[in-house]
Amino acid sequence: MLNIVLFGPPGAGKGTQSEKLMAEYQLDHISTGDLFRKHLSEGTELGQKAQEYMDEGFLVPDEVVIGMVEDKIQSEPNSNGFIFDGFPRTVKQAEALDRLLNANNTPICCMIALEVPFEELKKRLLERGKISGRADDQSEDKINNRIQVYLDETLPVSEFYKTQSKFNGVNGVGTIDTIFEKICAVIESFK
Repeated sequence: MLNIVLFGPPGAGKGTQSEKLMAEYQLDHISTGDLFRKHLSEGTELGQKAQEYMDEGFLVPDEVVIGMVEDKIQSEPNSNGFIFDGFPRTVKQAEALDRLLNANNTPICCMIALEVPFEELKKRLLERGKISGRADDQSEDKINNRIQVYLDETLPVSEFYKTQSKFNGVNGVGTIDTIFEKICAVIESFK
C-alpha cells in the first residue's frame, strides 16, 4: 500500500498535484478541507463548528479531524493507498495517523513537501479566491493568518517525518507537469 503525505502551506498546489497522483497511482484522496466542505454542504453540526474555525483562518481541533480521517480510511477497505492532502497538520495528528496506519501494517511511505515562497502563496490564494468564492482566500489578513498558523502549528510536522527519513522537499514553483514529474521521482524511489 502506498501512503503519501502531500505537504505544504495553503496555496502550494497540493490539491492540483493530488488529482494527478490519484490518476497515476490509483490512490484515494483524503483532504481535510474536502471532508470539512462535505460536512458544511450537508449542514452537519461538525460542519458548522469547522466553518467557525475556517472562516477565521484557524485549524479545526485535532480530535475532530482525526476522527473524520479514520472514518474515511475505514470506508475504503480495498484502497491501493492514500494521498493525505493537508493532513496531518500537527505533530499530534501525525502521531495519531502513524498509530492508525501502523496498526494495519500500512505506514506512511513518504512525505512530499511542496516548497513555495510566501509572496507567491499570497498571490495564488487571492487569485483562487476570485474564482472559488472561498472567504478564506479573499482577505489578505486571513491569508496572512493562515500562513502564520502553518508556520507555527503545521511546519513542525515536517520535522516529525524527517526523523523517520520520510521527508522530501520539492520546489512547488514551475509548471504543473514539471512539479508532478519531480513528485513522481520521489514516489518511485520509495516503491
